[in-house]
Amino acid sequence: MKYAQWRMPGGVHPPEHKQESTRTPIKDAGLPPRLIIPLIQHIGEEARPIVQVGDHVLKGQKIGEVRAFVAAPVHATTSGTVIDIGYYEVDHPSEMQSRCVVIEPDGHDEWTGLAGLKDYRQASAQTLLALIREAGIAGMGGAGFPTGAKLSVKADTKVDTVVINAMECEPYITADDLLMRERAMEILTGGDIVRQILGAQRLVIGIEDNKPEAVQAIEQAMQGKTGIEVLATPARYPSGAARQTVLILTGREVPADGRTTDVGVFCLNVGTAAAIYRAIVLGEPSISRITTVTGLGVREPGNYDVRFGTPAGWLLDQAGVNHAQVNRLIVGGPMMGYTLPSLHVPVMKTTNCLIAATPRDFPPPAPEMACIRCGACSDACPVLLLPQQLLWFAKSGELEKAEAHHLEDCIECGACAYVCPSHIPLVQYYRFAKGSLDEKRRDDDKSDRAKIRFERRKDRMAAEEAEKEARRKAKADAAAARAASSETTTGSEAPPPPDPKTLAIAAALARSNLKKAEKRLGVAHEAGEDTTALVTEIDTLKAAVAKAEAALPPAPVTTP
Repeated sequence: MKYAQWRMPGGVHPPEHKQESTRTPIKDAGLPPRLIIPLIQHIGEEARPIVQVGDHVLKGQKIGEVRAFVAAPVHATTSGTVIDIGYYEVDHPSEMQSRCVVIEPDGHDEWTGLAGLKDYRQASAQTLLALIREAGIAGMGGAGFPTGAKLSVKADTKVDTVVINAMECEPYITADDLLMRERAMEILTGGDIVRQILGAQRLVIGIEDNKPEAVQAIEQAMQGKTGIEVLATPARYPSGAARQTVLILTGREVPADGRTTDVGVFCLNVGTAAAIYRAIVLGEPSISRITTVTGLGVREPGNYDVRFGTPAGWLLDQAGVNHAQVNRLIVGGPMMGYTLPSLHVPVMKTTNCLIAATPRDFPPPAPEMACIRCGACSDACPVLLLPQQLLWFAKSGELEKAEAHHLEDCIECGACAYVCPSHIPLVQYYRFAKGSLDEKRRDDDKSDRAKIRFERRKDRMAAEEAEKEARRKAKADAAAARAASSETTTGSEAPPPPDPKTLAIAAALARSNLKKAEKRLGVAHEAGEDTTALVTEIDTLKAAVAKAEAALPPAPVTTP
Protein backbone atom coordinates (compact mmCIF):
# COMPACT_ATOMS: atom_id res chain seq x y z
CA MET A 1 0.00 0.00 0.00
CA LYS A 2 1.61 3.21 -1.19
CA TYR A 3 0.89 6.32 0.86
CA ALA A 4 0.44 9.87 -0.38
CA GLN A 5 3.26 12.12 0.79
CA TRP A 6 1.13 15.18 1.61
CA ARG A 7 -1.24 15.82 4.52
CA MET A 8 -4.13 18.22 4.96
CA PRO A 9 -4.18 20.61 7.91
CA GLY A 10 -6.66 20.14 10.74
CA GLY A 11 -9.32 17.47 10.60
CA VAL A 12 -10.74 15.06 13.18
CA HIS A 13 -11.16 11.30 13.55
CA PRO A 14 -14.64 10.54 14.91
CA PRO A 15 -15.79 6.94 15.51
CA GLU A 16 -16.18 5.35 12.10
CA HIS A 17 -19.18 2.99 12.52
CA LYS A 18 -18.37 1.49 9.11
CA GLN A 19 -17.95 -2.16 10.00
CA GLU A 20 -21.70 -2.61 10.60
CA SER A 21 -22.54 -2.10 6.91
CA THR A 22 -19.55 -3.85 5.30
CA ARG A 23 -20.23 -7.42 6.47
CA THR A 24 -22.40 -8.38 3.50
CA PRO A 25 -22.13 -7.84 -0.29
CA ILE A 26 -24.17 -5.24 -2.16
CA LYS A 27 -27.86 -6.23 -2.30
CA ASP A 28 -30.57 -5.34 -4.78
CA ALA A 29 -33.14 -3.11 -3.09
CA GLY A 30 -35.88 -4.56 -5.26
CA LEU A 31 -38.79 -2.90 -7.02
CA PRO A 32 -41.17 -0.80 -4.88
CA PRO A 33 -44.93 -0.48 -5.66
CA ARG A 34 -44.32 2.96 -7.12
CA LEU A 35 -41.33 5.11 -7.99
CA ILE A 36 -41.31 8.86 -7.33
CA ILE A 37 -38.64 10.19 -9.69
CA PRO A 38 -37.66 13.85 -9.13
CA LEU A 39 -37.06 15.92 -12.25
CA ILE A 40 -34.17 17.66 -10.52
CA GLN A 41 -31.64 15.51 -8.69
CA HIS A 42 -28.57 17.74 -8.85
CA ILE A 43 -27.28 21.29 -8.85
CA GLY A 44 -28.70 23.26 -11.78
CA GLU A 45 -31.91 23.51 -13.77
CA GLU A 46 -34.91 21.21 -13.45
CA ALA A 47 -35.72 18.85 -16.32
CA ARG A 48 -38.92 19.34 -18.31
CA PRO A 49 -41.25 16.30 -18.36
CA ILE A 50 -41.68 14.80 -21.83
CA VAL A 51 -44.21 12.14 -20.79
CA GLN A 52 -47.84 12.44 -19.74
CA VAL A 53 -50.03 10.71 -17.20
CA GLY A 54 -51.13 7.38 -18.66
CA ASP A 55 -48.03 6.87 -20.82
CA HIS A 56 -46.27 3.51 -20.70
CA VAL A 57 -42.50 3.89 -20.33
CA LEU A 58 -39.56 1.50 -20.52
CA LYS A 59 -36.59 1.19 -18.19
CA GLY A 60 -33.94 3.69 -19.25
CA GLN A 61 -36.36 5.77 -21.35
CA LYS A 62 -35.89 9.52 -21.06
CA ILE A 63 -38.77 11.14 -19.17
CA GLY A 64 -37.24 14.55 -18.46
CA GLU A 65 -35.44 16.73 -21.05
CA VAL A 66 -33.09 19.64 -20.35
CA ARG A 67 -31.87 22.61 -22.35
CA ALA A 68 -29.70 24.42 -19.82
CA PHE A 69 -25.95 23.78 -19.70
CA VAL A 70 -25.85 22.95 -15.97
CA ALA A 71 -28.52 20.26 -16.00
CA ALA A 72 -29.01 16.55 -16.58
CA PRO A 73 -31.87 14.61 -18.18
CA VAL A 74 -33.93 12.14 -16.15
CA HIS A 75 -34.80 8.55 -17.10
CA ALA A 76 -37.37 5.98 -16.05
CA THR A 77 -35.88 3.49 -13.61
CA THR A 78 -38.22 0.63 -14.56
CA SER A 79 -40.95 -0.11 -17.08
CA GLY A 80 -44.50 0.81 -16.14
CA THR A 81 -47.22 3.45 -16.34
CA VAL A 82 -46.94 7.14 -15.47
CA ILE A 83 -49.67 7.69 -12.87
CA ASP A 84 -48.88 11.26 -11.81
CA ILE A 85 -46.69 14.28 -12.53
CA GLY A 86 -46.80 16.56 -9.52
CA TYR A 87 -44.98 18.03 -6.55
CA TYR A 88 -43.60 15.73 -3.84
CA GLU A 89 -41.12 16.04 -0.97
CA VAL A 90 -37.57 15.33 -2.13
CA ASP A 91 -34.13 14.77 -0.62
CA HIS A 92 -33.07 18.36 0.15
CA PRO A 93 -31.97 20.09 3.38
CA SER A 94 -34.72 22.71 2.95
CA GLU A 95 -37.41 19.97 2.93
CA MET A 96 -38.69 21.47 -0.31
CA GLN A 97 -41.08 19.89 -2.75
CA SER A 98 -40.14 19.33 -6.36
CA ARG A 99 -41.90 18.17 -9.50
CA CYS A 100 -41.71 14.39 -9.88
CA VAL A 101 -42.84 11.73 -12.34
CA VAL A 102 -44.57 8.87 -10.51
CA ILE A 103 -44.35 5.45 -12.20
CA GLU A 104 -46.32 2.35 -11.28
CA PRO A 105 -44.10 -0.62 -12.28
CA ASP A 106 -45.53 -3.32 -14.54
CA GLY A 107 -43.19 -5.94 -13.04
CA HIS A 108 -41.43 -6.72 -16.33
CA ASP A 109 -38.50 -4.30 -15.78
CA GLU A 110 -38.16 -4.10 -19.56
CA TRP A 111 -35.25 -2.04 -20.91
CA THR A 112 -35.47 0.41 -23.76
CA GLY A 113 -32.96 -0.10 -26.55
CA LEU A 114 -29.34 0.24 -25.34
CA ALA A 115 -26.28 0.85 -27.49
CA GLY A 116 -22.88 0.95 -25.83
CA LEU A 117 -19.48 1.53 -27.43
CA LYS A 118 -17.48 -1.64 -27.97
CA ASP A 119 -14.24 0.34 -27.95
CA TYR A 120 -14.54 3.77 -26.38
CA ARG A 121 -10.89 4.49 -27.20
CA GLN A 122 -11.86 4.93 -30.85
CA ALA A 123 -14.46 7.58 -29.99
CA SER A 124 -13.77 11.31 -29.92
CA ALA A 125 -13.89 13.36 -26.73
CA GLN A 126 -16.98 15.18 -28.05
CA THR A 127 -18.81 11.88 -28.64
CA LEU A 128 -17.98 10.57 -25.16
CA LEU A 129 -18.98 13.87 -23.57
CA ALA A 130 -22.33 13.89 -25.41
CA LEU A 131 -23.09 10.33 -24.27
CA ILE A 132 -22.28 11.19 -20.64
CA ARG A 133 -24.51 14.23 -20.78
CA GLU A 134 -27.34 12.28 -22.42
CA ALA A 135 -27.06 9.57 -19.74
CA GLY A 136 -27.99 12.12 -17.06
CA ILE A 137 -24.96 11.46 -14.85
CA ALA A 138 -24.42 13.78 -11.89
CA GLY A 139 -21.77 13.67 -9.18
CA MET A 140 -22.61 10.98 -6.62
CA GLY A 141 -20.25 12.19 -3.93
CA GLY A 142 -22.56 14.79 -2.42
CA ALA A 143 -22.66 18.04 -4.41
CA GLY A 144 -24.38 16.48 -7.42
CA PHE A 145 -22.92 18.71 -10.14
CA PRO A 146 -23.94 17.46 -13.63
CA THR A 147 -20.95 15.53 -14.94
CA GLY A 148 -21.43 16.57 -18.56
CA ALA A 149 -21.15 20.23 -17.58
CA LYS A 150 -18.25 19.57 -15.21
CA LEU A 151 -16.26 17.80 -17.94
CA SER A 152 -16.75 20.70 -20.37
CA VAL A 153 -13.61 22.52 -19.27
CA LYS A 154 -12.37 25.58 -21.11
CA ALA A 155 -10.11 25.02 -24.11
CA ASP A 156 -7.21 26.82 -22.45
CA THR A 157 -7.49 24.73 -19.25
CA LYS A 158 -4.86 22.00 -19.17
CA VAL A 159 -5.70 18.97 -17.01
CA ASP A 160 -2.86 16.50 -16.49
CA THR A 161 -4.30 14.45 -13.60
CA VAL A 162 -7.66 12.76 -13.05
CA VAL A 163 -8.35 11.96 -9.40
CA ILE A 164 -10.95 9.38 -8.34
CA ASN A 165 -11.96 10.42 -4.85
CA ALA A 166 -12.43 7.19 -2.87
CA MET A 167 -11.70 8.66 0.57
CA GLU A 168 -15.27 8.25 1.92
CA CYS A 169 -14.13 9.83 5.16
CA GLU A 170 -17.46 10.49 6.86
CA PRO A 171 -18.62 7.99 9.51
CA TYR A 172 -21.27 5.35 8.71
CA ILE A 173 -21.02 5.69 4.90
CA THR A 174 -19.54 2.67 3.07
CA ALA A 175 -21.15 2.80 -0.39
CA ASP A 176 -17.87 3.63 -2.17
CA ASP A 177 -15.98 1.00 -0.16
CA LEU A 178 -18.29 -1.82 -1.28
CA LEU A 179 -18.44 -0.49 -4.82
CA MET A 180 -14.63 -0.67 -5.07
CA ARG A 181 -14.54 -4.15 -3.60
CA GLU A 182 -17.08 -5.54 -6.07
CA ARG A 183 -16.82 -3.36 -9.20
CA ALA A 184 -13.24 -2.13 -9.31
CA MET A 185 -12.89 -2.62 -13.07
CA GLU A 186 -15.95 -0.43 -13.75
CA ILE A 187 -14.44 2.36 -11.66
CA LEU A 188 -11.04 2.21 -13.37
CA THR A 189 -12.66 2.13 -16.81
CA GLY A 190 -14.81 5.14 -15.97
CA GLY A 191 -11.72 7.02 -14.79
CA ASP A 192 -9.87 6.07 -17.97
CA ILE A 193 -12.75 7.42 -20.08
CA VAL A 194 -12.53 10.74 -18.24
CA ARG A 195 -8.77 10.76 -18.74
CA GLN A 196 -9.28 10.27 -22.48
CA ILE A 197 -11.85 13.10 -22.69
CA LEU A 198 -9.54 15.56 -20.91
CA GLY A 199 -6.28 14.36 -22.44
CA ALA A 200 -4.78 13.79 -18.98
CA GLN A 201 -1.67 11.67 -18.41
CA ARG A 202 -2.28 10.36 -14.88
CA LEU A 203 -5.15 8.62 -13.14
CA VAL A 204 -4.87 8.64 -9.35
CA ILE A 205 -7.21 6.80 -6.96
CA GLY A 206 -7.06 8.11 -3.40
CA ILE A 207 -8.28 5.76 -0.63
CA GLU A 208 -8.13 6.06 3.15
CA ASP A 209 -6.15 3.26 4.78
CA ASN A 210 -9.18 1.98 6.72
CA LYS A 211 -10.36 0.27 3.50
CA PRO A 212 -7.69 -2.39 2.84
CA GLU A 213 -10.07 -4.68 0.90
CA ALA A 214 -10.92 -1.83 -1.48
CA VAL A 215 -7.24 -1.00 -1.98
CA GLN A 216 -6.52 -4.64 -2.78
CA ALA A 217 -9.42 -4.88 -5.26
CA ILE A 218 -8.33 -1.72 -7.10
CA GLU A 219 -4.70 -2.85 -7.24
CA GLN A 220 -5.73 -6.19 -8.72
CA ALA A 221 -7.95 -4.52 -11.32
CA MET A 222 -5.18 -2.19 -12.47
CA GLN A 223 -2.70 -4.98 -13.22
CA GLY A 224 -1.22 -4.44 -16.65
CA LYS A 225 -2.55 -0.88 -16.94
CA THR A 226 -0.26 2.13 -17.20
CA GLY A 227 -0.65 5.66 -15.94
CA ILE A 228 -2.77 4.57 -12.95
CA GLU A 229 -1.71 4.98 -9.34
CA VAL A 230 -3.38 4.07 -6.05
CA LEU A 231 -2.44 6.24 -3.08
CA ALA A 232 -3.54 5.58 0.49
CA THR A 233 -3.80 8.19 3.23
CA PRO A 234 -4.44 7.98 6.98
CA ALA A 235 -8.14 8.08 7.79
CA ARG A 236 -9.03 11.58 8.83
CA TYR A 237 -12.17 13.60 8.29
CA PRO A 238 -12.76 15.61 6.01
CA SER A 239 -10.07 14.29 3.65
CA GLY A 240 -12.84 13.50 1.12
CA ALA A 241 -13.63 17.14 0.39
CA ALA A 242 -12.44 17.84 -3.16
CA ARG A 243 -9.88 20.54 -2.32
CA GLN A 244 -8.47 18.51 0.55
CA THR A 245 -8.31 15.35 -1.61
CA VAL A 246 -6.39 17.18 -4.33
CA LEU A 247 -3.97 18.63 -1.78
CA ILE A 248 -3.33 15.22 -0.18
CA LEU A 249 -2.84 13.33 -3.45
CA THR A 250 -1.02 15.92 -5.58
CA GLY A 251 0.29 18.57 -3.20
CA ARG A 252 -1.48 21.25 -5.23
CA GLU A 253 -3.52 23.87 -3.38
CA VAL A 254 -6.73 24.96 -5.10
CA PRO A 255 -7.31 28.76 -4.99
CA ALA A 256 -10.13 29.88 -2.71
CA ASP A 257 -12.06 31.32 -5.64
CA GLY A 258 -11.03 28.64 -8.13
CA ARG A 259 -11.66 25.03 -9.11
CA THR A 260 -9.51 21.93 -9.07
CA THR A 261 -9.07 22.24 -12.84
CA ASP A 262 -7.28 25.55 -12.21
CA VAL A 263 -4.37 23.49 -10.84
CA GLY A 264 -4.61 20.84 -13.56
CA VAL A 265 -6.67 18.27 -11.65
CA PHE A 266 -10.12 16.87 -12.40
CA CYS A 267 -11.78 15.20 -9.41
CA LEU A 268 -14.70 12.76 -9.51
CA ASN A 269 -16.37 10.33 -7.15
CA VAL A 270 -16.16 6.53 -7.24
CA GLY A 271 -19.88 6.16 -7.99
CA THR A 272 -19.65 8.74 -10.76
CA ALA A 273 -16.79 6.85 -12.41
CA ALA A 274 -18.81 3.61 -12.34
CA ALA A 275 -21.84 5.42 -13.82
CA ILE A 276 -19.65 6.75 -16.66
CA TYR A 277 -18.50 3.20 -17.43
CA ARG A 278 -22.07 1.91 -17.60
CA ALA A 279 -23.16 4.83 -19.81
CA ILE A 280 -20.33 4.52 -22.32
CA VAL A 281 -19.62 0.79 -22.45
CA LEU A 282 -23.09 -0.62 -21.71
CA GLY A 283 -25.22 2.29 -22.94
CA GLU A 284 -27.14 2.51 -19.66
CA PRO A 285 -28.35 5.91 -18.43
CA SER A 286 -27.97 6.83 -14.77
CA ILE A 287 -30.94 5.16 -13.07
CA SER A 288 -29.56 3.71 -9.81
CA ARG A 289 -26.79 4.03 -7.25
CA ILE A 290 -25.27 2.22 -4.25
CA THR A 291 -26.70 3.57 -0.98
CA THR A 292 -25.66 2.65 2.55
CA VAL A 293 -28.47 1.82 4.99
CA THR A 294 -27.25 1.67 8.56
CA GLY A 295 -27.91 2.73 12.15
CA LEU A 296 -29.16 0.84 15.19
CA GLY A 297 -32.71 1.17 13.86
CA VAL A 298 -32.20 -1.54 11.19
CA ARG A 299 -31.53 -5.25 11.70
CA GLU A 300 -29.60 -5.77 8.44
CA PRO A 301 -27.37 -2.74 7.78
CA GLY A 302 -25.63 -2.91 4.43
CA ASN A 303 -25.32 -1.41 0.98
CA TYR A 304 -28.10 -1.60 -1.58
CA ASP A 305 -28.31 -1.05 -5.32
CA VAL A 306 -31.26 1.35 -5.35
CA ARG A 307 -33.27 2.72 -8.26
CA PHE A 308 -33.80 6.47 -8.24
CA GLY A 309 -37.33 7.19 -7.09
CA THR A 310 -37.42 4.42 -4.46
CA PRO A 311 -39.12 5.78 -1.31
CA ALA A 312 -36.86 5.86 1.74
CA GLY A 313 -39.41 3.83 3.70
CA TRP A 314 -39.25 0.97 1.18
CA LEU A 315 -35.45 0.91 1.33
CA LEU A 316 -35.48 0.85 5.13
CA ASP A 317 -37.94 -2.04 5.06
CA GLN A 318 -35.44 -4.07 3.00
CA ALA A 319 -32.94 -3.57 5.81
CA GLY A 320 -35.42 -4.64 8.49
CA VAL A 321 -36.17 -1.28 10.06
CA ASN A 322 -37.72 -1.07 13.52
CA HIS A 323 -39.79 2.11 13.32
CA ALA A 324 -40.48 2.07 17.06
CA GLN A 325 -36.78 2.60 17.78
CA VAL A 326 -35.98 5.16 15.11
CA ASN A 327 -36.22 8.78 16.21
CA ARG A 328 -34.40 10.36 13.25
CA LEU A 329 -33.82 9.46 9.63
CA ILE A 330 -30.57 11.06 8.50
CA VAL A 331 -29.51 11.29 4.85
CA GLY A 332 -25.76 11.49 4.39
CA GLY A 333 -23.37 11.11 7.29
CA PRO A 334 -23.65 12.44 10.85
CA MET A 335 -21.19 15.28 10.19
CA MET A 336 -22.74 16.90 7.13
CA GLY A 337 -26.06 15.10 6.76
CA TYR A 338 -29.56 16.32 7.61
CA THR A 339 -32.86 14.87 8.75
CA LEU A 340 -35.41 13.70 6.19
CA PRO A 341 -38.95 14.94 6.86
CA SER A 342 -40.74 11.82 5.66
CA LEU A 343 -40.35 8.15 4.76
CA HIS A 344 -41.91 8.96 1.38
CA VAL A 345 -38.89 10.99 0.24
CA PRO A 346 -37.33 9.18 -2.76
CA VAL A 347 -33.71 8.14 -3.21
CA MET A 348 -31.99 10.16 -5.92
CA LYS A 349 -28.54 10.65 -7.47
CA THR A 350 -26.97 12.27 -4.39
CA THR A 351 -28.47 9.95 -1.72
CA ASN A 352 -25.39 8.04 -0.57
CA CYS A 353 -26.53 6.99 2.91
CA LEU A 354 -29.61 6.61 5.11
CA ILE A 355 -29.07 6.34 8.86
CA ALA A 356 -32.01 4.96 10.83
CA ALA A 357 -30.85 6.61 14.02
CA THR A 358 -31.93 5.79 17.56
CA PRO A 359 -31.19 7.78 20.72
CA ARG A 360 -28.25 5.43 21.28
CA ASP A 361 -26.75 6.42 17.91
CA PHE A 362 -27.04 10.13 18.54
CA PRO A 363 -27.97 11.20 22.08
CA PRO A 364 -29.58 14.63 22.43
CA PRO A 365 -26.94 17.38 22.12
CA ALA A 366 -25.62 18.97 25.28
CA PRO A 367 -26.74 22.56 25.91
CA GLU A 368 -24.70 25.28 24.27
CA MET A 369 -22.34 27.12 26.62
CA ALA A 370 -20.14 30.17 26.30
CA CYS A 371 -16.97 29.98 24.23
CA ILE A 372 -13.90 29.46 26.45
CA ARG A 373 -11.48 30.53 23.68
CA CYS A 374 -9.57 27.26 23.78
CA GLY A 375 -8.65 27.35 20.08
CA ALA A 376 -9.58 23.71 19.43
CA CYS A 377 -11.84 24.76 16.56
CA SER A 378 -8.97 26.56 14.80
CA ASP A 379 -6.74 23.49 15.14
CA ALA A 380 -9.44 21.26 13.61
CA CYS A 381 -10.35 23.52 10.65
CA PRO A 382 -9.07 21.95 7.41
CA VAL A 383 -9.36 25.30 5.60
CA LEU A 384 -7.23 27.18 8.16
CA LEU A 385 -10.02 29.61 9.09
CA LEU A 386 -10.63 31.23 12.49
CA PRO A 387 -13.94 29.67 13.60
CA GLN A 388 -14.06 31.60 16.86
CA GLN A 389 -13.81 34.96 15.07
CA LEU A 390 -16.43 33.88 12.55
CA LEU A 391 -18.75 32.89 15.40
CA TRP A 392 -18.51 36.34 16.98
CA PHE A 393 -19.15 38.08 13.67
CA ALA A 394 -22.11 35.80 12.89
CA LYS A 395 -23.67 36.38 16.33
CA SER A 396 -23.21 40.15 16.20
CA GLY A 397 -24.43 40.46 12.61
CA GLU A 398 -21.12 41.91 11.40
CA LEU A 399 -21.45 40.21 8.07
CA GLU A 400 -18.85 42.31 6.26
CA LYS A 401 -16.22 41.32 8.80
CA ALA A 402 -17.22 37.66 8.53
CA GLU A 403 -16.89 37.92 4.77
CA ALA A 404 -13.48 39.56 5.14
CA HIS A 405 -12.42 36.60 7.31
CA HIS A 406 -13.29 34.22 4.41
CA LEU A 407 -16.60 32.87 5.69
CA GLU A 408 -17.41 31.70 2.16
CA ASP A 409 -14.39 29.38 2.24
CA CYS A 410 -15.97 27.33 5.04
CA ILE A 411 -16.89 23.88 3.68
CA GLU A 412 -19.31 23.26 6.58
CA CYS A 413 -17.61 19.98 7.46
CA GLY A 414 -18.50 20.32 11.16
CA ALA A 415 -15.00 19.49 12.45
CA CYS A 416 -14.96 22.67 14.54
CA ALA A 417 -18.31 21.88 16.18
CA TYR A 418 -17.20 18.28 16.80
CA VAL A 419 -14.22 19.32 18.93
CA CYS A 420 -15.91 22.29 20.68
CA PRO A 421 -15.98 21.65 24.46
CA SER A 422 -18.76 24.22 24.83
CA HIS A 423 -21.01 22.30 22.41
CA ILE A 424 -21.54 25.37 20.23
CA PRO A 425 -23.26 24.46 16.90
CA LEU A 426 -20.75 26.51 14.95
CA VAL A 427 -21.79 25.33 11.49
CA GLN A 428 -25.37 26.46 12.12
CA TYR A 429 -24.15 29.96 12.88
CA TYR A 430 -22.02 29.96 9.72
CA ARG A 431 -24.91 28.77 7.58
CA PHE A 432 -27.09 31.52 9.02
CA ALA A 433 -24.41 34.12 8.30
CA LYS A 434 -23.95 32.82 4.74
CA GLY A 435 -27.69 32.97 4.17
CA SER A 436 -27.81 36.52 5.52
CA LEU A 437 -24.94 37.51 3.26
CA ASP A 438 -26.71 36.02 0.25
CA GLU A 439 -29.87 37.91 1.17
CA LYS A 440 -27.91 41.14 1.58
CA ARG A 441 -26.27 40.66 -1.80
CA ARG A 442 -29.66 40.11 -3.39
CA ASP A 443 -31.02 43.26 -1.72
CA ASP A 444 -27.95 45.26 -2.76
CA ASP A 445 -28.27 43.97 -6.30
CA LYS A 446 -31.96 44.86 -6.34
CA SER A 447 -31.15 48.34 -4.99
CA ASP A 448 -28.41 48.85 -7.58
CA ARG A 449 -30.74 47.82 -10.39
CA ALA A 450 -33.44 50.17 -9.06
CA LYS A 451 -30.92 53.01 -8.92
CA ILE A 452 -29.86 52.31 -12.50
CA ARG A 453 -33.50 52.32 -13.61
CA PHE A 454 -34.10 55.64 -11.78
CA GLU A 455 -31.05 57.28 -13.36
CA ARG A 456 -32.08 56.04 -16.80
CA ARG A 457 -35.59 57.41 -16.26
CA LYS A 458 -34.15 60.80 -15.27
CA ASP A 459 -31.96 60.86 -18.36
CA ARG A 460 -34.90 59.82 -20.54
CA MET A 461 -37.17 62.56 -19.09
CA ALA A 462 -34.41 65.18 -19.48
CA ALA A 463 -33.93 64.16 -23.09
CA GLU A 464 -37.68 64.34 -23.76
CA GLU A 465 -37.90 67.80 -22.14
CA ALA A 466 -34.94 69.02 -24.18
CA GLU A 467 -36.61 67.72 -27.32
CA LYS A 468 -39.87 69.51 -26.45
CA GLU A 469 -38.02 72.75 -25.75
CA ALA A 470 -36.24 72.47 -29.07
CA ARG A 471 -39.57 72.00 -30.87
CA ARG A 472 -41.08 75.02 -29.05
CA LYS A 473 -38.10 77.19 -29.98
CA ALA A 474 -38.28 76.04 -33.57
CA LYS A 475 -41.97 76.95 -33.75
CA ALA A 476 -41.31 80.38 -32.20
CA ASP A 477 -38.48 81.07 -34.64
CA ALA A 478 -40.70 80.04 -37.55
CA ALA A 479 -43.51 82.34 -36.40
CA ALA A 480 -41.12 85.27 -36.02
CA ALA A 481 -39.77 84.62 -39.49
CA ARG A 482 -43.26 84.54 -40.95
CA ALA A 483 -44.18 87.85 -39.21
CA ALA A 484 -41.03 89.55 -40.49
CA SER A 485 -41.71 88.26 -43.99
CA SER A 486 -45.31 89.57 -43.85
CA GLU A 487 -44.16 93.07 -42.82
CA THR A 488 -41.67 93.30 -45.66
CA THR A 489 -44.11 92.12 -48.32
CA THR A 490 -47.19 94.22 -47.34
CA GLY A 491 -45.32 97.55 -47.00
CA SER A 492 -47.83 100.52 -46.77
CA GLU A 493 -50.86 98.61 -47.91
CA ALA A 494 -53.97 99.15 -45.78
CA PRO A 495 -55.10 96.20 -43.68
CA PRO A 496 -58.19 94.36 -44.94
CA PRO A 497 -61.52 95.56 -43.47
CA PRO A 498 -62.88 93.55 -40.55
CA ASP A 499 -65.44 90.84 -41.18
CA PRO A 500 -69.01 92.18 -40.61
CA LYS A 501 -70.00 88.93 -38.93
CA THR A 502 -67.14 89.24 -36.44
CA LEU A 503 -68.16 92.86 -35.68
CA ALA A 504 -71.78 91.81 -35.09
CA ILE A 505 -70.71 89.08 -32.66
CA ALA A 506 -68.48 91.53 -30.75
CA ALA A 507 -71.39 94.04 -30.45
CA ALA A 508 -73.80 91.33 -29.22
CA LEU A 509 -71.27 90.16 -26.62
CA ALA A 510 -70.78 93.74 -25.37
CA ARG A 511 -74.56 94.24 -24.99
CA SER A 512 -74.86 90.89 -23.11
CA ASN A 513 -72.14 91.90 -20.68
CA LEU A 514 -73.87 95.24 -20.05
CA LYS A 515 -77.22 93.55 -19.29
CA LYS A 516 -75.56 91.17 -16.80
CA ALA A 517 -73.86 94.06 -15.01
CA GLU A 518 -77.15 96.02 -14.79
CA LYS A 519 -78.85 92.95 -13.20
CA ARG A 520 -76.07 92.70 -10.61
CA LEU A 521 -76.54 96.44 -9.90
CA GLY A 522 -80.25 95.92 -9.23
CA VAL A 523 -79.53 93.06 -6.82
CA ALA A 524 -76.92 95.17 -5.02
CA HIS A 525 -79.39 98.08 -4.62
CA GLU A 526 -81.95 95.77 -3.02
CA ALA A 527 -79.37 94.34 -0.64
CA GLY A 528 -78.15 97.80 0.35
CA GLU A 529 -74.62 97.09 -0.79
CA ASP A 530 -72.02 99.57 -2.03
CA THR A 531 -72.58 99.95 -5.81
CA THR A 532 -69.75 102.35 -6.69
CA ALA A 533 -67.62 99.75 -8.46
CA LEU A 534 -70.60 98.36 -10.38
CA VAL A 535 -71.64 101.82 -11.57
CA THR A 536 -68.10 102.42 -12.87
CA GLU A 537 -68.09 99.01 -14.60
CA ILE A 538 -71.50 99.74 -16.23
CA ASP A 539 -70.24 103.05 -17.57
CA THR A 540 -67.25 101.27 -19.11
CA LEU A 541 -69.49 98.58 -20.65
CA LYS A 542 -71.83 101.25 -22.10
CA ALA A 543 -68.85 102.87 -23.79
CA ALA A 544 -67.78 99.45 -25.16
CA VAL A 545 -71.30 98.85 -26.53
CA ALA A 546 -71.36 102.24 -28.19
CA LYS A 547 -67.94 101.61 -29.79
CA ALA A 548 -68.93 98.14 -31.00
CA GLU A 549 -72.20 99.39 -32.51
CA ALA A 550 -70.42 102.30 -34.17
CA ALA A 551 -68.05 99.83 -35.88
CA LEU A 552 -70.94 97.93 -37.42
CA PRO A 553 -71.50 98.58 -41.12
CA PRO A 554 -74.63 100.62 -41.88
CA ALA A 555 -77.79 98.62 -42.32
CA PRO A 556 -78.99 98.35 -45.90
CA VAL A 557 -81.81 100.78 -46.81
CA THR A 558 -84.97 99.01 -47.86
CA THR A 559 -87.32 100.68 -50.37
CA PRO A 560 -91.00 100.54 -49.47
